[in-house]
Amino acid sequence: MEPLAIREAVINAFVHNDYTYELAPKFEIFSDCIEITSYGGLPSGITKEEFFQGVSIPRSKEIMRIFRDLDLVEQLGSGVPRILLSYDQTCFFFSDNFIRMRFPCEQANEQVTEQVTEQVRKLIYNLDAEMTLNDLMTKCGIKHRPTFMYNYLKPSLDLGLIERTNPDKPNDKNQKYRLTIKGAGYRY
Repeated sequence: MEPLAIREAVINAFVHNDYTYELAPKFEIFSDCIEITSYGGLPSGITKEEFFQGVSIPRSKEIMRIFRDLDLVEQLGSGVPRILLSYDQTCFFFSDNFIRMRFPCEQANEQVTEQVTEQVRKLIYNLDAEMTLNDLMTKCGIKHRPTFMYNYLKPSLDLGLIERTNPDKPNDKNQKYRLTIKGAGYRY
């Protein structure tokens, strides 16, 4: 079970539920899976492909605002791509009346388990927008450049959690770093 994916699914169920059905989202826990049902189906004009790409039209703008004010959501449309980092599209079932997400307790598909160290997490949490190496080191409180490069920067790049703004010139003096979508998923 991937906590980040479940968290995103729960938030999506509340924000995207069609309350005109007079039903709240449904959360069911079984011995082999968790099922989350959000009523209303796909919003008009959204295809499944767009849904999986993160196109989002929240049905309840007030609930979305509350979740945003509480810093429970980062940006519109990031939830489904974050879920897809841990589970594939077969976890979603679509009908005209509801969307159901089914998360197996033990994932049947073999995915590479990535070890995200405390140093990598620290870098991700401190990375704001685009930052230079020196800015990142200062924000993380690391003064020894080789330690930062070996324990923080390189593993974050290797895991695809951050990226260079100028990937063709890794040693560019103006090089900056930013979070990838995958990296943003590890912030919560």
